[in-house]
Amino acid sequence: MKIIRAVRGFPLAVQLLLVNQFGVNIGFYLLIPYLALHMSDDLGMSAALIGIVLGVRTLSQQGLFLIGGSAADRLGARGVIIAGCGLRTVGFGLFAFGDTFAVLLSAAVLTGLAGALFNPAVRAYISVESGPRKAEAFALFQVFATAGALVGPLLGAALLLADFRASAITAAAIFAVLTVAQALVLPAREVPGGTNRPGVLSDWREVFTNGRFLCFALAMTAMFTLETQLYLLFPDGARTATGWTGAASAIFLLGTLAALTLQLRITTRLKARGDRGRWISTGLVLMGLAFVPPLLVTGSETGSPDGAGEAAVRLLPVLAGALLLYVGVMMASPFVMELIPSFGRESLTGTYYGLFYVVSGIAAAAGNATIGWTMDLGEQHGLPWLPWVLCLTFGLGSAAGVALLRRRDALPVPEPAQPAPAPGRKVAS
Repeated sequence: MKIIRAVRGFPLAVQLLLVNQFGVNIGFYLLIPYLALHMSDDLGMSAALIGIVLGVRTLSQQGLFLIGGSAADRLGARGVIIAGCGLRTVGFGLFAFGDTFAVLLSAAVLTGLAGALFNPAVRAYISVESGPRKAEAFALFQVFATAGALVGPLLGAALLLADFRASAITAAAIFAVLTVAQALVLPAREVPGGTNRPGVLSDWREVFTNGRFLCFALAMTAMFTLETQLYLLFPDGARTATGWTGAASAIFLLGTLAALTLQLRITTRLKARGDRGRWISTGLVLMGLAFVPPLLVTGSETGSPDGAGEAAVRLLPVLAGALLLYVGVMMASPFVMELIPSFGRESLTGTYYGLFYVVSGIAAAAGNATIGWTMDLGEQHGLPWLPWVLCLTFGLGSAAGVALLRRRDALPVPEPAQPAPAPGRKVAS
């Protein structure tokens, strides 16, 4: 299989981190989607307490990405990856055995902090280890992440037939195995810059005053906002079109199949045909246009479908839009990940990824809130097309921003990375 051959072409450390992302997403998605249901039905918690736990988990992750990225730069990505995965093991273990608000809140903080540590560290490690093949490495990373995000909820649903504790224990066990594998396989690397470097605040000042990078991060805010609609607006559109709650599962299955069959082909072919900014902006255009086909069945009050045949036909425009969105993400995301470290020094790779994810997380939260508001507004005033048009506007606006940066030569050209140091060299991690 082409994907397996491509994976074998990378160093063992990159191979492990690709499989690691598959396991991380399985462990995460077999539990988190069902956490609110567990707190409500099994523990009898109020909606307010549930919202606090879920919100704290998200905030502790998104708000600390910059610290996680700086830790990777200062202490070595390897140690931060292992620490983050170990913390998530503890956090998910607490979800298994905790039934009080205080314990669940502590688990939420630990799992969020864990994500803030290893997410930028993993990307920084892959960026350095994959050398000039960053785009292909991140394309494969996307494939493994998408596959894990499909398997996780399915496994979680099966484990819930026993109880929630079985799901949490399984998730913790997955993260424990990944932690051990990382400690055994990931080679030690010397931290760029050594000990004779200015303080963390100096690093942050350098990144925050990089005008080109900040403009790029702001221009890319639509990518994450629109991608998250695969879990919000598109499932709602599938239910509206078919009258069947389970129709949303077809969207996730389609995404996994598309990633497995198209992601690597798209990245390798586009890499040889034009600069990165061109394909990033094109991908954003496709992501925006993805919200047009569903308007055929969700943009007006058409009533419930008459039978399974009509429901299937009405689902097709939603699936077409979802496929277009997946393709847009597949075009843009690997090149975005490739470009980020090119904005600054290699010794600040983790910090750049961390800040990028802070900006993206804030944008995605604000974007989802706005889209959710337009969904309610559209339902109240008979304007079901409103959130779809808003997403179209987000995508085209973001694409225009990247195109403008490209026209002004504000986007860096990735250069081949220097060969990685030999595994025998020690790292301060």
